[in-house]
Amino acid sequence: MKKFIQTLKNIWSIEELRSKILVTITLIAVYRLGTHIVLPGINPDLITQGNSSGGILGLIDAFAGGAFSQASILALGIMPYISASIFIQLMTILYPPFQKLQKEGDSGRKKINQYTRYLTVLVTILQASAYVAFLNTTNGQAMIESYKPYFWLSTTVVLTAGTLFVMWLGEKITDKGLGNGSSVIIMVGILARLPQSLWQEWAARSNRGGGGLLIFVIEIAILVAIIMGLIILIQGVRKVPVQYAKQIVGNRQFGGARQFLPLKVNSAGVMPIIFAQAIMFLPTLLSNFDSTKGLAAVFGNHSNYWYMVIYAVMVIGFTFLYTALIFNPKQIADDLKRNNGFIPGVKPGQPTADYIGAVMDKITFPGAVLLALVGILPGFAQRMGVQQSFSSFFGGTSLLIMVGVILDTLQQIETQLLMRQYDGLMKSGRIQGRQQVTPASSM
Repeated sequence: MKKFIQTLKNIWSIEELRSKILVTITLIAVYRLGTHIVLPGINPDLITQGNSSGGILGLIDAFAGGAFSQASILALGIMPYISASIFIQLMTILYPPFQKLQKEGDSGRKKINQYTRYLTVLVTILQASAYVAFLNTTNGQAMIESYKPYFWLSTTVVLTAGTLFVMWLGEKITDKGLGNGSSVIIMVGILARLPQSLWQEWAARSNRGGGGLLIFVIEIAILVAIIMGLIILIQGVRKVPVQYAKQIVGNRQFGGARQFLPLKVNSAGVMPIIFAQAIMFLPTLLSNFDSTKGLAAVFGNHSNYWYMVIYAVMVIGFTFLYTALIFNPKQIADDLKRNNGFIPGVKPGQPTADYIGAVMDKITFPGAVLLALVGILPGFAQRMGVQQSFSSFFGGTSLLIMVGVILDTLQQIETQLLMRQYDGLMKSGRIQGRQQVTPASSM
């Protein structure tokens, strides 16, 4: 405890770090305040919640911190920007003109960011129109009659402005605060649901007496164990030894050092789970047809065994697909060759690319299986009697994003401490972030 208090004092004594923390907290407070402001034309007392508890709508509501189900001016949150970022990221991999832009340095990145903002506006307008239709279906009684003729236009404008405002908050957190702004906003939205979910689970268990309280303690212990395992999954790397050739320039020797190429076990991050959830949500749209109600019921129940099996297979498949898209062994081999580096025992060029690709394939499979297990853990938790709202914290997208963002933020804090000759956050070892572009930089 004494070391922990001293670490907090060290963090607060660094003016730059203190400023970043205060800016981050202030901007997060502004965002959370906005999530409680209801859209014009809606009576907040008549809003019925719980209509977006599953599927992709539940995912959006989780990322927005409940603002989606509360008909807030920030109901869409950062999700349109995330969708646009994912699309642009895929384009930089698959579309040659965007690949060229990415290689142009700062000027290329600025153009890509500008395209992402334009696409965000378009996606937000489309999602806002769909959200108006959703409100008409689920909360028509909450709409003020005299305002209905203006509701579609005003809601579309307000939601678009709200998303752009949240995007601006995320960029400010990235520039002047701690961590990736978009990721931090998503994490805050997820954490906002934790106290209420924890209280609901506590209330449900306490009604059963002493036995129920013991089960609640066991649930918390299992949750802590899952978080520890998830940290290992996020930080897990396979170190490939790399040797750099010696170069003598004048009287000085350069190179000759032996380093490691870290290949992440889970290089795809949270993307496979998001893709799988989006695909699994599609069959639920067929629930209005008698011939497909059974299929829709299976895909709408996260605790169904068939759902979990299909979901796990899709996560594994998407993990391999997304890893193949973002990981280029040929480019890594070319970079090593250009910098006079080589893997001991492997010839430079294509043999090096083949070797790195083979290693990546070997470590991707266990990473994909573990990621699939993380994805279906909430379903198992529900089958064991955990409340649905609290079970989402036992795995899946919510927990994966939350742990990853916290690790990234702690890594930045530790870097600031070590730069100023202070001890790190841990007595031994280093905190490693995800070191990748997530949907919230993504996520």
